[in-house]
Amino acid sequence: MKKCIIIGAGVNFGLGFKIEDNDYIIAADAGYKYLQEAGITPHMVVGDFDTLKYVPDHPNIIQLKPEKDITDTWEAVTQGFKKGYKEFHLYACMGGRVEHSIANIQLLTRIAEEGGIGYLYDDNRVLTVIKDSEIEFPSKENGFISVFSLSDKSEGVTISGLKYEIENAELTNNFPLGVSNEYIGKPSKISVKKGILLIIC
Repeated sequence: MKKCIIIGAGVNFGLGFKIEDNDYIIAADAGYKYLQEAGITPHMVVGDFDTLKYVPDHPNIIQLKPEKDITDTWEAVTQGFKKGYKEFHLYACMGGRVEHSIANIQLLTRIAEEGGIGYLYDDNRVLTVIKDSEIEFPSKENGFISVFSLSDKSEGVTISGLKYEIENAELTNNFPLGVSNEYIGKPSKISVKKGILLIIC
């Protein structure tokens, strides 16, 4: 599947992605600097550039006003959807200001609600969100994976192939039942019939 890769202005934990032919790269504000340092030219640059401190000389740029209701990363995802992308990979969008990290987790929810899938890369974690659907993981010998309900309640939650399994259970957003599950060397699957789940692995 073709991917939209977005580089934000958060902490750069590394741009460990491989660019395929149909991928589309968007720099959000100071993400442009990270790409320059990596020798990568983005297809589009968006932002109000309050972090970068200058407007880049780029042929495909969307300059936003500083006084706005959305973040630069949110606009980048919007542009990705307009170009037909449904899979989003967000780098340098965590760390730094915690409010921006939370905003980007909310952005994962928006992507899921639009029928897409988003992956948000932290230092040694990947965050994703699913809505009324399922996600599968290949076998892994060790490591942690946590599942949280972002909706008031998530119904029909099934977790299989991990140390702690549940079937057709209910998770709520005020009790962390799904924290710190573990891989056990088997393929695993997480599904929810009705609700929104944040998965951190």
